[in-house]
Amino acid sequence: MHKEIIRREQVNDEHLPATLHPIIRQIYARRGVTSKEELELTASHLCAVDSLKGLPEACELLYQALQENKNITVIGDFDADGATSTALMMEALHMLGSTNHHFLVPNRFKYGYGLTPEIVDIAASQGAQVLVTVDNGISCIAGVKRAKELGLQVVVTDHHLPGADTPPADAIVNPNQRGCNFASKSLAGVGVAFYFMLALRKYLREQQWFELQSIKEPNIAQLLDLVALGTVADVVSLDANNRILVEQGLKRIRAGATRPGIQALIEIAGKNQQKLVASDFGFALGPRINAAGRLDDMAFGINCLLAKDLSTARVMAADLDDLNKARREIEQGMQIEAEQVLASLKFSEDNLPHGISLFHGDWHQGVIGIVAGRLKEKYHRPSIVFAKGNDDIDENSSALNASAANSNDIDINNNEIKGSARSIPGLHIRDLLEYIDSQHPGIIIKFGGHAMAAGLSIAANQFQQFSSLFEKYAEQWLSKEALTGILSSDGELLTNDMTLAFAEVLRAAGPWGQNFPEPIFDDVFTLVQQRIVGEKHLKLVVEKDQQIFDAIAFNIDIKRWPDNKAKQVKLAYRLDINEFRGKQSVQLMVEQLD
Repeated sequence: MHKEIIRREQVNDEHLPATLHPIIRQIYARRGVTSKEELELTASHLCAVDSLKGLPEACELLYQALQENKNITVIGDFDADGATSTALMMEALHMLGSTNHHFLVPNRFKYGYGLTPEIVDIAASQGAQVLVTVDNGISCIAGVKRAKELGLQVVVTDHHLPGADTPPADAIVNPNQRGCNFASKSLAGVGVAFYFMLALRKYLREQQWFELQSIKEPNIAQLLDLVALGTVADVVSLDANNRILVEQGLKRIRAGATRPGIQALIEIAGKNQQKLVASDFGFALGPRINAAGRLDDMAFGINCLLAKDLSTARVMAADLDDLNKARREIEQGMQIEAEQVLASLKFSEDNLPHGISLFHGDWHQGVIGIVAGRLKEKYHRPSIVFAKGNDDIDENSSALNASAANSNDIDINNNEIKGSARSIPGLHIRDLLEYIDSQHPGIIIKFGGHAMAAGLSIAANQFQQFSSLFEKYAEQWLSKEALTGILSSDGELLTNDMTLAFAEVLRAAGPWGQNFPEPIFDDVFTLVQQRIVGEKHLKLVVEKDQQIFDAIAFNIDIKRWPDNKAKQVKLAYRLDINEFRGKQSVQLMVEQLD
């Protein structure tokens, strides 16, 4: 969908240091930086550990478990945040002196999400005595109840929004739980696990645990590489606290102080470890870890992060890379099918539904979230993509859109289908699902998530009704302004600033990410050259003020470009550094091409 480029307004930036480059100072002010302290991304400026509700109970419980050598089982999740959270907990427990801890990640295709009763039974059969959830658990009421029935102790660490009821765990650590005064509500699951381990180290120190066990008190900061990776990959808001966590992790990685698994992932992704940036976590490393959970078993990704030597990690990273390639192929096929369905329904940009919901019996459950995200980006509409939850749904089920589906067109039975939702600014998708659930009980079996992303399950024969309700309430909740795709620009860059030196300044001014976006600039250029590379990418040479720049636009409309009649182009772009055969040059990464 073509977006309207709107330049950010000039704001007062006098409260920020005059020593900053004037463009950077304005960029920071526009992103809500209110003081120079917010720019000091040192560990000393992190939110206080003791302000997280639930830590005293959680620390006491684990201290007792360590004293009695109880079997501690970490219950992980199947995305990059869950993988890094699990790896962090495993490493930290070892550093703190545990000799009896293990991890278990549910196979979501078989058991679903989180701490289900079935996973509790498996953990118990393997000897678990204490369960510690990471990046899940706040909605797992039935699973925690089952654990308590079996006499297990449960610590829930999570960052997802709680529902009306919370599980009867022995301790809950979640910045978003009611009554928690922790200043940063945007911690990823791995951030919560990191804070928990910081608090546990402090608790153990006070109990003289390290002296009694004759072990050296560990440096938990060694785990910040995992925190940085999981935080960016989970696309949580990069508030001041998360920016510190990410920056500190990046510094360790660039300095070579990272674990073999992350080093191997950087290598297989073709990235420069000394110049790694936050976006590399989201677009290069994270997807390779996610591929394990999407297509196979997230234990592959976790074991790569836990690898003790580089040669072993490289083998695992290569396997993850293969899985990621397979994931991309599946996703591309599904996206083509989804767009064919939309085309058959004859929607135009002026006649799109307010909410897109699609289902197909052949689609892979592991990549529906990615496809939903692609549809959301292309059409600027909240999108939900469903896949069958088991093998019983009729393979002949067809893909349908909410506002055009006819109950006679779909042949599915009463089995469960699972959906992954992605939203746009202006519509809190979890709140919308909660509203549908409250107004129409029984339509949604279960749901959970955030403002921009959520997951849900419904009965297959309820798809038509759910789709109609989703479209109805999306129309009510979305304003006209929210439906207009907007690309926010930081304005025009003078050619004097379109240099390698300023590109380095921009890179160093990060980390950039969710709700702290990397600067985008816009301008009109003279078009010098244009050609297709890699099937659907457009390589450009453009000119401004008698200076020549290389530019590249990914995934362009090949029906429109190249356009030999075009003499000028308006570009919304990021100023980037291209490295080729040891030589660096400025490159414009095109976000929109007009």
